[in-house]
Amino acid sequence: MTQSISKDQDTLHSIFTLQKDLTNMMNLDRYPDDVEERVAVLCTAIIHEAVELQRTTNWKWWKNPVPFNKDDAKEELIDIWHFVVQASLELNLTPEDILEEYKRKNKINRKRQRAGY
Repeated sequence: MTQSISKDQDTLHSIFTLQKDLTNMMNLDRYPDDVEERVAVLCTAIIHEAVELQRTTNWKWWKNPVPFNKDDAKEELIDIWHFVVQASLELNLTPEDILEEYKRKNKINRKRQRAGY
């Protein structure tokens, strides 16, 4: 199990490095100076990307369904990941912090499920 976690952490570290490199390439003139404002605009971006992901599905029961394009859905999901990782960086979360926070919240969610939440 430790080997798997180590590999996962390496993967997440790679994603964080790629995001930092991308951010360094960007023109950030319009990016807010304040951390709270940056997190707020990133939340807005995440919401809009989630809507774009939803649009790849046949959620509209009143319309004729079209074939699900998994590649388009993956691309929209990765857009969400970009903004989630950037928000993590804004909050000074490391991959290790994310793993610990995930474990903590996962434990709470499991307890809730056992309690009939």
